Amino acid sequence: MKNISILGATGSIGTSTLDVIRRNQTQFSVTALSAGRNLPLLKNQIEEFGPKVVSVIDKKHADKLREMLGRSCETEILSGVEGLREAATLREVDMVVSAIVGAAGLVPTVDAIEAGKGIALANKETMVMAGRLVVETALSCGVKIIPVDSEHSAIFQCISGHNKKDIRRIILTASGGPFFKLERDKLSAVTPDDALKHPKWEMGKKITIDSATMMNKGLEVIEAKWLFGVDIERIEIIVHPQSIVHSMVEYSDGSLIAQLGLPDMKGPISYALFYPEREEVVEPALNLAEVEKIEFFPPDFDMFPSIGLAYGAVKRGGSMPAVLNASNEVAVAAFLSREIGFTDIPRVVEKTLDLHVPFEPESLDDVLRADEWGRAKAQKIIKDSKEGS
Repeated sequence: MKNISILGATGSIGTSTLDVIRRNQTQFSVTALSAGRNLPLLKNQIEEFGPKVVSVIDKKHADKLREMLGRSCETEILSGVEGLREAATLREVDMVVSAIVGAAGLVPTVDAIEAGKGIALANKETMVMAGRLVVETALSCGVKIIPVDSEHSAIFQCISGHNKKDIRRIILTASGGPFFKLERDKLSAVTPDDALKHPKWEMGKKITIDSATMMNKGLEVIEAKWLFGVDIERIEIIVHPQSIVHSMVEYSDGSLIAQLGLPDMKGPISYALFYPEREEVVEPALNLAEVEKIEFFPPDFDMFPSIGLAYGAVKRGGSMPAVLNASNEVAVAAFLSREIGFTDIPRVVEKTLDLHVPFEPESLDDVLRADEWGRAKAQKIIKDSKEGS
């Protein structure tokens, strides 16, 4: 039996992971969970799966959770960064599902790698912010990182059994989000409610906004560079609204290998948990005869400038991707709270990047310093913009 720790248990990836475990309880045991503030859902998860350790965002929420569970509950309730790190490194844990959204997932994921845990990686920010350091740490610790993002899981499957030297291109597919066919002059009027209506995927708020701006695809390009060791010039994006082809790899002989499936995150989660085996699923699979059409379009870098910002950041290298991610998180939060408009998100990111002098991070502390700088600068840009309007 494989003991699992899920960081971000109450989010969309976390709950889908528990769905996979629920139907395979003879093969997996939930040993640790972490969550933020959704205590009612977490309480239900604790009562169903009986983890040894649970961590929540702070002491106040930990005390409230203990009260909700009652004295008979044997699960140890921890809180804060230290609690999160313990959930990631618990001795009994075999695999950590890193599903926390944003930069907060970096430190516990690296802790888990250093502790020798297998990693099912859904937190793309880990690779965006500190790709080189993470890859080097995983290599030195003998840890395999299995991607959970649907695109990177697809690539991982497409390169299995092939020589890396034969890869000509990695092609990441993008749904295009809710505004793919919207007229460009209407983007400035987009509201948070509009942007949260994704046509294909059920995701958390932050990643749904990233999909709408297509920043998520830019972040995925950076993640792919580090996960698969492929130069950024050989990683491309193509818009595929049906979300059936999850990504493709082209080889030196012109062969194009694609991974297809329904737009359901339980597929890549299952692949990561069972790797190198596969789960036998009785649920309906993709029926190509029922697919009306499969379309591909080039991305519009002018309409969605976030893509170009991501390519530019990784080409400049060093601390730039960490600042890209930090400023985007701040801008997305400001948009969701209606402090800035939709088209202001990439503007804030671009201004922040323009003001940053990149350096080469030599440690996790260096990465976190760049992250802190990016957040502070983006917040100042937003504040100055509001005061000047």
